[in-house]
Parts: sequence; C-alpha cells; structure tokens
Amino acid sequence: MDKTALLETDLYADPGPGCAEWRLSTTAIDYPEALEAMEQRAAEIAADQAREAVWLLEHPPLYTAGTSADPSDLLSPQFPVYETGRGGQYTYHGPGQRVAYVMLNLKKRRPDVRLFVHSLEDWLIRALQEFNLRGERREGRVGIWIVDEKSGQEKKIAAIGVRVRRWVTFHGISLNLEPDLSHFQGIIPCGIREHGVTSLVDQGLPVTFDDLDAALYRSFLATFEEA
Repeated sequence: MDKTALLETDLYADPGPGCAEWRLSTTAIDYPEALEAMEQRAAEIAADQAREAVWLLEHPPLYTAGTSADPSDLLSPQFPVYETGRGGQYTYHGPGQRVAYVMLNLKKRRPDVRLFVHSLEDWLIRALQEFNLRGERREGRVGIWIVDEKSGQEKKIAAIGVRVRRWVTFHGISLNLEPDLSHFQGIIPCGIREHGVTSLVDQGLPVTFDDLDAALYRSFLATFEEA
C-alpha cells in the first residue's frame, strides 16, 4: 500500500506554486502507519518527486519517546509506547490533540535547523494569538507555554519534536485542543516535572478543530510562506 495515500485529503485550496500542500486525515491514524507515510513523503520531497506538505491528524492514545527520552520519565504507561527518531523526550498523543507533521525542504528555504524550530514556535504563538491566548517560549524548555489564569502556574499547551534528513524536515508539533489531560500522567512530559499541561478548552476557549486548523493555516502562511 502506498502510505502517502493517507495524506491525500485536501484541506485548503492550493496557496500557490512553491508553497506546501495541506492535508487532513479525518480518522485517527496509528503511529507506525503515520511514521511510514511521513518518511515516504519526506524521501519523495528530498528527491524532488513531491511537494512539501503539512499533514494534520489525530492519533489514538499513545506515547512517543524521542532520542533524549529518560526511561525514568515513563511513570505508568497506560497506552502503547513508540520509540521515534525525533528530538526530545516523552510525549503523549491522543484524541482532542492536533498533530501537524511538517515536511519542508530546508535546502530550498534556509538550511538552518535552529531557525526552523524557532519558526515552528512563532507559528504556534501566532495561532494561539487568534484565540487571545499568549503563548510563550521558555529558556531551557521545548514547546510553547502559557500562564494559567486560574492558578497562575505555567503550563505547556504545545509540544515540538523534529527530525531533519537530507535537509527535509519531518515530525513537527502537537497542540492541545481538548485531550484528556489525565493521560499525560503516565509520563513526565518532555522531562519537565515542575509544570503541568493545559489545552485551549481547559482555558475556557470553545474552539473546534475547524477553528484551530484555520488558525494554524493562516499562521503558517504568515510564518513560512510570506517571510
């Protein structure tokens, strides 16, 4: 089976030549299947056989272990755990969370991995601004953070984990819309014990996936396609 067929649902009209395609999967995709499809598409991009792509999807409940994962951060795994080649530590994925796999050719943009990660952060921050939510970076912590208005505590709302092969990126970001936050208790998310996790709905924002996907699309164009 051609795994790239998983990516073949158009989400938005083609933004123009040289811009990434946007794809949406409307059913939950198992992680190994998603990884195979993503790696195949990334290889095709590197070989100039396919356009860049952003793939929006959800996973069934699972944990992934990045290349820096500490086994002691796997507390009580209640779902499957998958080792992956992306950077970072343990992350939860599941229903109610928007995962976006970003497959861009940095050789044709700017071959700078740190700049790419910084741009992913900018993208998430801009998307959250559309819902009047202030996302922030934190020194020494990966991902995007907010200050919870109810508790005053810093909480993580989005995770970032990437890999680059032949200057083509894959893996990407996950943004919490309305996942079951108790599912994060099986791990120390990204190795950070001092702070919790939150979501758009947890912050009192009645956001739908359609709302979020549209915000991500607009913010992506502003960050990556109009620079």
